[in-house]
This record gives sequence, structure tokens and C-alpha cells, in this order.
Amino acid sequence: MAKMLPMRLGVADDPTALQPTLNDCLSATLQQAAPLMGSIVEGLVRGAAPVGPQSVAAFQHAGIKEVIATLEGDGIAVSATFAEELSRLVYEGGGKEQVATEVLRYEDLQLFGDDELDQSIEVARAQQEVSFAVDDVLPHLDSVVSTLLGWRTIQPGLNPIRPDVFVRALQSTLARHVPDTHSREVLMAPAGGLLGAKLRRLYRELSDWLLSTGVEPAVPIGGKLQQGGGATGAPAAGTMAKTLLTLDRLRKLLAGDFDVPAGKQEFLHTVPASMSLLQELKQADALIKRLEQRPKAPPVAAPAQPAAAHESPQLPRIGAQLGDEVLRLMFETLSQDDRLVPAYKDELRKLQPAVQRLAQQDSRFFSDRTHPARQFLDRVTQRSLAFKSDRDEGWPRFLATVQYASRWLTESKVVEADTFGEMLDHIQKGWTDHDQTLRHRREEAARALQHAEQRNLLAQKLAADFETATAGLEVAPFVLDFLKGSWAQVVAEAQLSCTDGSDDPFGYRALVDDLVWSVQKATAQRRRANRLEQMVPTLLAKVREGLDRIDYPPELAQRFFDSLMALHAAALEGAKEDARRQAQDIESEPAAQAEEAGEPWLAGSEVQESGWVDHESVMPQDFMISELTVAPASAPAEPTAAGAGELRTGTWAELMVEGKWTRVQLTWASPHGTLFMFTALAGTAHSMSRRTLERLRSTGTLRVIADRPVVDDALDQVAKAALKNSLSK
Repeated sequence: MAKMLPMRLGVADDPTALQPTLNDCLSATLQQAAPLMGSIVEGLVRGAAPVGPQSVAAFQHAGIKEVIATLEGDGIAVSATFAEELSRLVYEGGGKEQVATEVLRYEDLQLFGDDELDQSIEVARAQQEVSFAVDDVLPHLDSVVSTLLGWRTIQPGLNPIRPDVFVRALQSTLARHVPDTHSREVLMAPAGGLLGAKLRRLYRELSDWLLSTGVEPAVPIGGKLQQGGGATGAPAAGTMAKTLLTLDRLRKLLAGDFDVPAGKQEFLHTVPASMSLLQELKQADALIKRLEQRPKAPPVAAPAQPAAAHESPQLPRIGAQLGDEVLRLMFETLSQDDRLVPAYKDELRKLQPAVQRLAQQDSRFFSDRTHPARQFLDRVTQRSLAFKSDRDEGWPRFLATVQYASRWLTESKVVEADTFGEMLDHIQKGWTDHDQTLRHRREEAARALQHAEQRNLLAQKLAADFETATAGLEVAPFVLDFLKGSWAQVVAEAQLSCTDGSDDPFGYRALVDDLVWSVQKATAQRRRANRLEQMVPTLLAKVREGLDRIDYPPELAQRFFDSLMALHAAALEGAKEDARRQAQDIESEPAAQAEEAGEPWLAGSEVQESGWVDHESVMPQDFMISELTVAPASAPAEPTAAGAGELRTGTWAELMVEGKWTRVQLTWASPHGTLFMFTALAGTAHSMSRRTLERLRSTGTLRVIADRPVVDDALDQVAKAALKNSLSK
């Protein structure tokens, strides 16, 4: 960094100095790791004081005081551990740990051991504390770090110094230096609060420093930075403790020993199944609190019978109520999802009673993702993402299908899992008949792209072989580019089309030696001129034949032949050196240019068949900035960005095509992850390379709308809102 002002991190006071790189930013952050951890330990020590404004009652226990004293005595080692862990996580891309930091599903709880679950709860507690402290300064840091990462739109999930990375480092540090689980649980939330306070200042100074050096913030999707309200000074620790206590109660409920009346076993299966989805929602605190606050039903007069044989009427049937509440929250959230067309939301509301009736008698709906009713909701909702509005082509046909299904399910007297399964099979058959032509077109495009990927990968290997073979020889640059580019594609195509295992079925690879010999200076000697004169016609015919096999553009082929023949003529006529140099001085050919740009080369027919999107066709920056500062109404902020290779087939996105947003789905990715194909429901294909896909995402001209099932995503959004509301009470 340049000269600093007297602050912990400081702001650069020399705006003319070179702008910092991402590595400079990370280094500056990691330099603060040890002092940051030292401040946290100092805060814990002040909390252990018997009296004082920062004294913490929970720290007055003798065992906790001893642990804090040990941390203070080992302060240097503790800070070193934190710095080491933070550095590892930052440079590993944020630290994708094997142990999840949140308890998400019922089946996860069954697999987790006690230590793993405790670790998840510890991290969740600290993350909540830190999030509420930094959420007003974090968006500004995300914007400048996204620029350093090469993105033009803000990508908070890719920020290598985001808060959860610090929390993971804190958890690992305490796990190493505080082996006692109970003591660590007592310290984790206060340590998280201290970390949040220090991290807030660090984030603010980092943002100020980067902005002062001229780093331009990335463009926020939606036109403005999204900020939460956590850093308002409201205490969060008490509410977070209630949430964790609810999670502890959830474990008991999943074990079947929570609020289960003696002698009444019929809800033992329903309760854990309902709560598995509830845990997935991370909604337990607000929901159980709401249920507990409901007035109890008055006792119903009944003949006196042994208490062991009957349930107390005051006890709520909490399992059934939780199931109903989960469904209500799920449908409410779907009805507010801007990605769904309003008319489809109306049909979802009509479907809710049928799903409710099913769930009351079949608890597998909550625990089994393959349940027919879950599959029905998921697949119909996913298909609805193909439409941005009710004016899109094909919408009336889709809506009629959904209306028929909702009406039939609502009016059915018996609603079972098989009922939803039969309806799903029926509507999918209709979709299959309609999509048959489109599917055939996609399959043809996918085959062309897969063949192109195989040819390009083989051509890269051949190009390296040709470069090795010509090392030390004086070969015209345009000829060398031709061999490494287009001719490598020709040889690769010949090898792929050969079924008998021959390495050079048409002699294209052997032709390389003749072509290289024909353009060397030595060929100008009189004793070799006769051979050159005899071989040129056959050589040119063979080259033309090979280029025709890969559908090489005739005008580009002619340009190469003109230059090659000029070079041969110069050799035969004994031309002067300047004439020979002029014959060699032409631009590189397309395949070599594509390889140099990191793009695969495709034949003209492959480009047309696959709807190829070239990296040069990306919208210019001035258009991008003016058009993308306001996101379409149907597109929420893009979820945590993933690399091109991490996008899953089935992901829905919006692509800027000819100045308009088009809803497309990732329907195919090549085996090696170098080529991708998006298609619209109308069948239009948009294929691209990995490099183009990443560039489109970085410029905001391709936005991910849903990279996972919409129902699951909606449940997560409801969970975040409910958790935030419960924390604010």
C-alpha cells in the first residue's frame, strides 16, 4: 500500500499510486488477523471481570474464568492460530468445509454426530452476531471486491473475505484452544459479537481505502445496494439464544420424545417428518413460539378413564399444527415470488387445500423429496419459470394444463400420493408430446457441440505436436498458425471420423512435413525448386480437401491459399527477401485466433445449428451499464454466483439477446465443462464457451434466476424473513 494515514488500516493518501490488486486487498486484511483476534480475547477478559460495564454474568463461573485466563495467557498462540486459519480459508476461496455450518434437513440430523451438530450450532450463533454487526458496511465492501475479482456486477457470495470466513476461522481457533464443548458454547456468541464489532470497522476502512485508490465499485443489480437492518444497535444475543434453544428442542422432537402424550403414538411419525421440512426452513423459533402463544383449547368433558390411556386435552397436537404451518408458509412465499407469473400463483393458491388434505394423512410429503405431491409441485413450478409474463408464447397452453390439474385435484374426493402421481404423469405426457420437436432440435445441437469439444481437445494436443515438430525451423508465422489452428482441427476431425483406429486415415498428418518443407528458405535453392514445383498442386488440393471436411469458410481458405502460393512463387522465382517477407505478412487465421482468445473453434454449420454466442457479441459496456442498473421486475438479485462449471443442468437464467431479456434454461453442458447450451421454451438455442459464459455473467448480461428447485428456494427465503422478524422482537 502507499503511505497511510494513522489508522489501524488507513486510507491511501496518494490517489495517483497504482491501484491495489485483489492480492493486495487480501494481504492487507490478513495483516489485521492477529490484532483482531487479540482484541477479541481482550474483550472476553473484560467480560470475565467481577464488576464493570462489560462484565458478563455467564463468565463468572469458575470454569469459564479459567478458560478465558488460559486464552489470555496463550494470546500469541491463539492469534497465530486465527491468522493461520483465516489465511487458509481466504486463499481456498472461502472455505468449503466438510461439516455444514447450518442444520438443513432431517436426514442430515440423522447423519450428524453430537460434535458435528454442536459445531454447526456454534458457527450459526456466531454468524448471526457478526451479520447483525456488519450488514450496513458489507455491501460497499462487496461492490469493490467484486471489481477486484473481475466482475461488473456485485457478487457477495464470491467475496473471499466475507463474514462467514472469519466466523469459520474463529470457530476453528476456539475449537483448538478451548476443547471443552460447554465452555466453547458459552464463549462463542460473545466472541462473535466482539468479532462483528471489530470486523465492521475493518470492512469500512477496507472500502474507504479501495475507493480512495480509484477502484470503481461493481454495479448492483436492482440499481442500489441492498442493506439489512441488523447493525442498528439492537441486541441480538438473547434472541439468537432462543433460536438455538429451539434447535435443541427440535432435536428432541425429531427423536420423538417432545410433547408426545403418554399412550398416544399416532403422531410419532408425523412430527419428525413435519419438522424435517421445518428445519430445512430454519423457521423453528418463530413457528414454535407462535404455536405456544395460541390459546389452548378448553377441556372436553369425557368419562373418567385412566390417565395413561388418554392424551391430556390441553396438550396441542403440535406435530399436526407444525405441518399445517409449514404448508401455509410455503404457499405464502411462493405467492410472493416475483419470478412466477401472477396467474400461476393463483393456481397455486387453489392447489393448497388439496396439498393440505394430503399432508394431514401422509407425512411422507415433508420428509421424502421424491413424494409424488412434492414432485408435482416442483416440476410444474420449475416449468412455469420458462415464462416471464402471460404474454409469452406458449403461456395459454401451459396455464390451461395447470388449471385442469388444480381443478381436478381440488374436486377429487380422495387425494392420495397416487392421485398426484397420476396427474403428474398425465401433464408430463402432454409436455412430452409438445416438446418432442424441440427436444430433437436440442439433441442435434448437443451432439454437434459435443463433437466440437472432442475435436477441439484433440486439436490442442495435435497443435502442441506440430509446434514441437517445427521447433528450430524457419517457418512463416501464418503457416505455423495455420498448422496449430485449422489444420489441427482437420487432422482431429479425420481421426474422430475414422472407425478402423487408423492414426492418419487420409494422410492429413503426414502432409504437415511437406507443407513445412515447402515454405522454408532452403526451398528457394535451384536444386530443390523442381520438387517444389511438382508437389505444390497436389499439396494445395490435399489442403483444400481437408478444409472442406471441417466446413472451413471458403473466403478464409482462399486468403490462406493466396498467401501460400505467393510464398511458393517467391521461392520458385528467387524473389528478393522483401518480396518473400511481404508474402508472409498476413493475419493469423481464425482457428488460431480462437485458440489464442481461449475460445473453441466451431465450423460454420456447428455455429448455426447450436446458436453459438461468440464472446465478441457481448453487449458493449456503455449499453450494459445503462440497461442493467435496473433489474427486470421478474428477476430477483442473482443468488450466490457460481463458476461456469458449477452451474447445474436445469438452471433457469435471463439472457440479454438483441437488447431484450430472454428466459432460458441450461439444458446441456459438455462432459469436460467447456461448452454450454441454453434454450428457451420456444426451442431457440444459445450455446457458448465457458469463457463467454463467465464474461456474460460478469457483465450482467446473463443472470441466474433459479439454480435449484423453486419450492426449496422459496422455503429458504421464507426462513430468512421469519428468522429476521423473530430476532427483531
